[in-house]
Amino acid sequence: MARDSRSEKGSIRAVERAIDLLQAMNRRPLSTLHDLHRETGLPKPSIVRLLRTLEAKGLATQSASYGTYQLLGRVKTLSSGFHHEPLVIEVAQEIIVEFTKQEGWPLALALFDLDAMVVRASSIPYTSLSLLHSSLNMRLSMVSRALGRCYLAHSPPNEQQIILEIVKRSTDPEDRLAHDPEAMSRMIEQVRGRGYATRSPGIETKSSTIAVPVRDGDHVVACLGFTWITAAMPLQKAITEYLPRVVQTAETISDELARRSEAARPADPGSTHDLV
Repeated sequence: MARDSRSEKGSIRAVERAIDLLQAMNRRPLSTLHDLHRETGLPKPSIVRLLRTLEAKGLATQSASYGTYQLLGRVKTLSSGFHHEPLVIEVAQEIIVEFTKQEGWPLALALFDLDAMVVRASSIPYTSLSLLHSSLNMRLSMVSRALGRCYLAHSPPNEQQIILEIVKRSTDPEDRLAHDPEAMSRMIEQVRGRGYATRSPGIETKSSTIAVPVRDGDHVVACLGFTWITAAMPLQKAITEYLPRVVQTAETISDELARRSEAARPADPGSTHDLV
């Protein structure tokens, strides 16, 4: 007997059907069995069994209007753990790849993680102009690397203090500057004044990076780094020629993040429509 190609890939058909049903129910406040059958293509007996399962889990119910079904408020638990981290990565990936295809040099998107910035998206695979094969999951110092300095400088003062207290416990030589409050204040003021950050002198001198913030409203949620081979271009030339484009790319990511967040937000705060 032929095997379902989806089974060969390790997917579970029952889970796929449940997701299809939830997505279909999410498109309207009330759905009939016919609506759900038409939109999902699932057999009606299968839909009924799935609806009974969703009812048992407190996610859906048969409404007072006989023959219609609706999602319940408990469906919010399916999205309560979803924050901007995966969304900003998803948004940024295509945008930074397009930048690298046009400009040649790679970009990296990094997110804050306890005591360092972690690269979560990179366009290095789309260029040969890099000293690294990959930078994904690299942990970068908050006080000596461009991406870390950028995030620190654009964070609220109370968050800056907490981050610095954490970094002071680090044994990494790159984090030593965290023990010099005056030097840290000067660096933070300089980065905020310029709008971009660079590495601490003497760190990985074969390449250079400038970093700018990616925002969700007024809050920095990630930083975008532009890296080039130092011998190919002096810092000032990179700032003059590429910084405006890097800033524009970060703004494009921020705008798209805001657009998708708004599109995913329910029109009525008390409604479950468009939540999942």
